[in-house]
Amino acid sequence: MPEWLLKEENYNSKSDKDTFISKSILTLLGVLSRIRTQSNYKESRFKINSSLKVTFTFILILLISITKSFMFTIVINVYLLAILSMMTGEEIIKILKISLIMSAFTFVILIPATFWGNGFSSVMITSKVFATVTAVNMFSHSTRWNSITSALKRLFIPDIFIFVMDITIKYIFMLGEFSLNMLYSLKLRSVGKNKRKYTSLSGIAGTMFIKSKEMAEDMYSAMECRGFTGEYHIVNNKFKFTFLDFLYIIINIGIIFIFIYIERA
Repeated sequence: MPEWLLKEENYNSKSDKDTFISKSILTLLGVLSRIRTQSNYKESRFKINSSLKVTFTFILILLISITKSFMFTIVINVYLLAILSMMTGEEIIKILKISLIMSAFTFVILIPATFWGNGFSSVMITSKVFATVTAVNMFSHSTRWNSITSALKRLFIPDIFIFVMDITIKYIFMLGEFSLNMLYSLKLRSVGKNKRKYTSLSGIAGTMFIKSKEMAEDMYSAMECRGFTGEYHIVNNKFKFTFLDFLYIIINIGIIFIFIYIERA
């Protein structure tokens, strides 16, 4: 037996920082977990037709954007917080966290306008941002992706728009999982101190580009073989009108009347 095989290994690897890889992994895990949670969400708390949700959420955002009344913005924020209180604690924390961060960022950006005498505009815009982000996040956490797709089809949205949105979401998830595995491999293979660790980002980006190109070609071939023509069809086109749907319509019609009354006053 060779002599070098009988010698003990005394290799001590130098410690190295892997903050970049760890943060990238945590970020990707956060995005993928949100997509998984949203895709597997059970509509047990708000059994409202998705078409009504899409329509009135869009109308609500439009009213918030064009209103000039601070009172109407306060009414909408109170209404959204009341609806938000009916959701689970985990969902409330996630939604409020995003809404407060976006509102704080908007307020910081508008601080110079406050010093120049436009304090009302700063508060008004911040309140609108909070209401808009909260409404969109509540809609996202209470509606599944496939329900949104079918709702857009019922609302006569062009198929090309639905196709792009649907494929984009699926590709984000698939490429996110692929890049997550690459980051795990990079972390496992990084032994000792590596001064050129950040240069591996270009290699990951190049591999991701090649992988996405291959996936796009495979998807095109699969759609061509299955006779996909770019048209979406709704399997179950029956509209079940429930009491919650009726109540949801009444509340949103009331919001529209409140908007008209406050704007005319």
